[in-house]
Amino acid sequence: MPNPFEHLHSYWRMEYIETPEAIKGKNPFVALPKTKNDRESLIVFRGNTCFLLLNRYPYNAGHLLVVPYREVVDLGDLTAEEKAEFLELIIKGKAILTQALNPTGFNVGMNLGASAGAGIPGHLHAHIVPRWTGDTNFMPVIGQTRVLPTSLERMWERLRQAAEELYRPEA
Repeated sequence: MPNPFEHLHSYWRMEYIETPEAIKGKNPFVALPKTKNDRESLIVFRGNTCFLLLNRYPYNAGHLLVVPYREVVDLGDLTAEEKAEFLELIIKGKAILTQALNPTGFNVGMNLGASAGAGIPGHLHAHIVPRWTGDTNFMPVIGQTRVLPTSLERMWERLRQAAEELYRPEA
């Protein structure tokens, strides 16, 4: 009897599944901006106090994170400069995603604390998830599967190009 179900492959997921628990508990947001290779780190844009990076384990293609360089737990722990740039990078992240991917909507939010679902509860970050009418929004709930139409490397290239087009430093 033929199987009526389609097979969806999320090859990227195995990297996360096989990551030892000791490493999963570490905070990559501190180490990533210290690297000089933005492509390898998936950093799309660097500000003075915060940065934008692609989520290595995304909910949807183009899923960005806004992260302060300094390790802070809560919004109230940010300095005035960090608060302003944190919000500014949410706006820039949306603009970059619009330029590169033309989504029809966004989910923007934060999980504050482990009980609220924060994967890295010790370091505040915001999620910017591009959405399209008719996208695979039901798959994570019903099929415990995320469907991503492109690789992280190709997505980084598209978003980095859009960031450079939109926010190229003045000469």
